[in-house]
Amino acid sequence: MADTVLTRSEIDERGLARLAQRLAAWTEKWFPDAYIFALAGVVLIAVAALAIGASPQSIADSFGNGFWDLTAFTLQMSMVVLTGYVVATSPPVAKLIDRLALVPSTARTAVSFVAMLSMSVSFLNWGLSLIFGGLLARAIARRKDLSVDYRALGAAAFMGLGAVWALGLSSSAAQLQATAASLPPALLKITGVLDFGTTIFTWQSLLTLAILMALTTVIAHFSAPRGAAVRTAADLGVDLDDEPSEPEPRSRPGEWLEYSVILPVLAGILTLGWLVSQFLTKPFLTVVSSLNGYLLVFLILGLVLHRTPRNFLQAVTKAVPATAGILVQFPLYAAMAAILTKATGHGGMSLSAHLAEFFSDIGGGGAFAVVIALYTALLGLFVPSGGGKWLVEAPYVMQAATDVNMNLGWTVQIYNIAEALPNLINPFFMLPLLAVLKLRARDLVGFTFLQFVFHLPVVLLLVWLLGMTFDFVPPVIPK
Repeated sequence: MADTVLTRSEIDERGLARLAQRLAAWTEKWFPDAYIFALAGVVLIAVAALAIGASPQSIADSFGNGFWDLTAFTLQMSMVVLTGYVVATSPPVAKLIDRLALVPSTARTAVSFVAMLSMSVSFLNWGLSLIFGGLLARAIARRKDLSVDYRALGAAAFMGLGAVWALGLSSSAAQLQATAASLPPALLKITGVLDFGTTIFTWQSLLTLAILMALTTVIAHFSAPRGAAVRTAADLGVDLDDEPSEPEPRSRPGEWLEYSVILPVLAGILTLGWLVSQFLTKPFLTVVSSLNGYLLVFLILGLVLHRTPRNFLQAVTKAVPATAGILVQFPLYAAMAAILTKATGHGGMSLSAHLAEFFSDIGGGGAFAVVIALYTALLGLFVPSGGGKWLVEAPYVMQAATDVNMNLGWTVQIYNIAEALPNLINPFFMLPLLAVLKLRARDLVGFTFLQFVFHLPVVLLLVWLLGMTFDFVPPVIPK
């Protein structure tokens, strides 16, 4: 029966919506779990190192010695997801979502509205965007006066991560490059420290963000199915009951503080005092570029918004499963980076050095920017992790950028702009959103793949044209 309904829907759909639905069943069938890609990546890089003359012992040593190089960054990226989830599921944000759900007046406007808000929230925190967008999609789907395609709403909720996440404050690559303590020593020597003034907050990056947000919103609007093609949450068998579960009542005196607002309020006051002190004593860009400070603020904000430690801990428990992929994959990315940079072959050259030489031969200017963007997007299909993949790419990409006098901050942004593209095809980072929506990846990927088709040429044009507006600045190595 489901197949019959889908076929009739395809007949009734037109234009972008019809194309989106014809793509919807493909990706889930052919893509394995992202962990398989990470394991395969380690093996592939090890084989490549052997091919350039590296000894098996040096490869094995690099793998084992580098496996835990990203322990701090792994925790930080896990906390981005966790803090975003905790804030998004707090009662004040839930009330805000219910009010926002009443704003759209038509079905297609509802889809584009979710896309725009998802991308706007993503500038602050991509983890928050995923959960916020999913809850907003569910709230709109509960409206009785609108018949909105639930799949299109879900895909729109993913646009914060699928289109522009790496151009925001929680960009893994930009945060990593701004935090000297999180950078592997070998990478720090190549790139130095790049604060947000050289990456996220350049006018070129902000212009790119605005263009991609506008493009994404328009595509989301016109690709939303209409009429008989619409499949609501009820058609898909999705339960939209989002009544929050109340914590169990206090049963013993020792639990009093767990149900009290006192400690969260005091922790909030301490954090606010620290934040004010930071802004008074340090440059603005230094403060906003601090990944640890960013995570501290979001974590305590989640605690305050949930009001009591018991409510907060319940939200954390629900958020932890969404961090599993990061926890088990990032050590593999660290091992890849170590083999790339430390396992040397003929002439004392590592695989990273060979790749840097290859990209340097391309030359500077627009050609370099376009090739790096294409390479980043292609690699992202197999290594679906912005931060982990940056550590694999950065040693040779940033060395090549230095060799051809390409601005290092813009090279990071070329990576960030292109890195979002594979998220529109590979459903790995959809998993937390899918858990909220209670849908499958195949329900959304048709719509997101359509976004990819339009985004790819625009991204390549932007990195090429805007790259020519920068001057080269040598890396700044901290003392």
